[in-house]
Amino acid sequence: MALENLQDASETLEQAAADAEDDEIRERITTQAEQLGKLAERERGPDHGRLARHMHALQDLVDDTDGDLAAQIDDALASVRAYRETVSGV
Repeated sequence: MALENLQDASETLEQAAADAEDDEIRERITTQAEQLGKLAERERGPDHGRLARHMHALQDLVDDTDGDLAAQIDDALASVRAYRETVSGV
């Protein structure tokens, strides 16, 4: 099921948060991980607008980090993109 992509993103971000050394970055990653995890558990998935906001936040995190941490966040972003491709509309 497509919601698995959101769960994958959440799990990837949880690992990234554990690896983050900066407290502010860790908090931002954790927030995204929690929100995507909750969305993955819902019966009905999020719409394009909500996904776009998460994708923007994740891209900001990629831009604000580097190395393996940026790569992990980018992997999560790819999972959200994959889910968004399954959403009808727009």
